[in-house]
Amino acid sequence: MARLILLLGDQLSAGLSSLAEGDPAEDMVLMAEVAEEARYVPHHKKKLAFVFSAMRHFAEELRGKGWQVRYTHLEDPENRGSLVGEIERAREERDVEEILCTEPGEWRLRQALAAVPGLTFLPDTRFLIDPGGFRAWAQGRRQLRMEYFYRDMRRRTRLLMDGDKPAGGEWNYDHDNRGTPPPGTEPPALPAFAPDAITRAVLALVEHRFPDNFGDLQPFALAVTRADAEKARDHFLKYALPRFGDYQDAMRRGEAVLFHAHLALYMNIGLLDPLDLCRRAEAEWRAGRVPINSAEGFIRQILGWREYVRGIYWVHMPLYAEANALEARRPLPDFYWTAATDMACIRDTVEQTRAYAYAHHIQRLMVTGNFALLAGIDPYLVHVWYMAVYADAYEWVEMPNTIGMALFADGGIMGSKPYAASGAYIDRMSDYCAGCRYQVKLKAGPDACPFNYLYWDFIARHRDRFARNQRMGPIVRNLDRMSEERKAEIADDAARFLDALVPAGSHWNG
Repeated sequence: MARLILLLGDQLSAGLSSLAEGDPAEDMVLMAEVAEEARYVPHHKKKLAFVFSAMRHFAEELRGKGWQVRYTHLEDPENRGSLVGEIERAREERDVEEILCTEPGEWRLRQALAAVPGLTFLPDTRFLIDPGGFRAWAQGRRQLRMEYFYRDMRRRTRLLMDGDKPAGGEWNYDHDNRGTPPPGTEPPALPAFAPDAITRAVLALVEHRFPDNFGDLQPFALAVTRADAEKARDHFLKYALPRFGDYQDAMRRGEAVLFHAHLALYMNIGLLDPLDLCRRAEAEWRAGRVPINSAEGFIRQILGWREYVRGIYWVHMPLYAEANALEARRPLPDFYWTAATDMACIRDTVEQTRAYAYAHHIQRLMVTGNFALLAGIDPYLVHVWYMAVYADAYEWVEMPNTIGMALFADGGIMGSKPYAASGAYIDRMSDYCAGCRYQVKLKAGPDACPFNYLYWDFIARHRDRFARNQRMGPIVRNLDRMSEERKAEIADDAARFLDALVPAGSHWNG
């Protein structure tokens, strides 16, 4: 009686713990495209095509290495629609003594698979700290701040360390990540990968089965194999990383990527190894090819944020999904799907999200996330939107970034204060405001940037809570110094704007 190795769609790694435990001569790998996973949120068409194509290519890679692979296609008429159903079907066809599965990344899936008889979970060794290790780090700490976790991870991995000291003398070069590219700066074009026969079949499948899903399916140029993902990695290290540090937080109209990596989707599905990426970025700095603010900024995103949010997720689930500390209840506006808004920053971010299933972290945090925070949009609906529209979104990484970081719905577990900002921040970090119908310098009235009055309306709505927050106290005192006429003007402007928002239809709003 052989073992069955269940391989999930985001576990496309040759060194996966379940594969390392298995025996190609005796055991069989089970991979399945199932409706339950394809439809639990209305995924972007590109995301579906990327995952299905990468899965099919990885199955071929495994067969080339001698593995027996039982692969269920979505269009298989016998497909039972869920991973549990496909496990049952495999068991009906073959005697299986045990099922091995590397730990799923999402709570709901782990709960479903934990009920399968004979299934053994193995640790996901692709991460640099396991959930138990994160809990040990978190135990007894009053605040779980990423910066201190990040420093411990630097010590643990020895990345960017010179003895016991941080390389370059500082742990964090975030203050050097806030430049804006001068006019005429040309970011490197992303490498494009032409769809092969497998990918073309997947594109046809997605167009046929998911015609109403959000997003543009074509053109499709993502890497779907390890070899092509490594080409994308090498291209970034050579052409984009040198200026990534300077312009990490910048936004520019019509530029979806600028000097960003666009590698998270390859890491999160398993085609690239995060520790290897960090080591390569460090090597570029030590070789003198990139400045330290670029190497450190890139490594911080992986070794710091990526590992940290996964730890937060597993420590606080399942209740984290229900967090709504600010009691935000507003429906998601329709323009999150349609881009039909006069706010140039949101319009550009949603348009590029629709085209590429991608936006970089500042667009997510300080444009769409900031608006949702200020407008009081229900955090679960915002979470579903982020899960649906981005190709790199898996719940373990997306939920804490949305509910905790962007929306402060966790009440301060991740951040000491909300990441709230007026239009001045967007004006400083982008060129959006120059082409916007609204005027960022105006504070009131129908032509004023909505972020300006929504910011102060947000502070006013939560005045009592924020007055107790050491970092928010000065802002509350500024609000208190305003005249009653000015406060009324803010409230009126905010009500006029928010009341005019068109909610997304029930198809999109959960």
